Amino acid sequence: MKIEKYNFGEIVINGKNYRSDLIILNDRIIENWRRKEGHCLSIDDLKGILNKEIEIIIIGTGYSGFMEVPDKVLKDIEKLGINVIVEKTKDAVELFNEYVKKNKKVVFALHLTC
Repeated sequence: MKIEKYNFGEIVINGKNYRSDLIILNDRIIENWRRKEGHCLSIDDLKGILNKEIEIIIIGTGYSGFMEVPDKVLKDIEKLGINVIVEKTKDAVELFNEYVKKNKKVVFALHLTC
């Protein structure tokens, strides 16, 4: 997967335009990703995607970084042996593309707006 472009509320991946929050996995994209508490991430919001095959999860907190990622969520992910990176979505996009080039097993959960 390659992210070609990101702007507030819009992302282009492999030539396809998306306008809702996403989770990008190695083999697929989960569209219309919603969190139980809107702008606050919980571990339940990531159920079903966290497994031992993942090396890194990148969390894009939005254009201005308004999505919260509580310390407990970070600790719960790290307990699974997965490295966690939390950045504003624009910076997270660049990191994701770098890790993909390095053939890392990376998941990207991203908030497109705020």
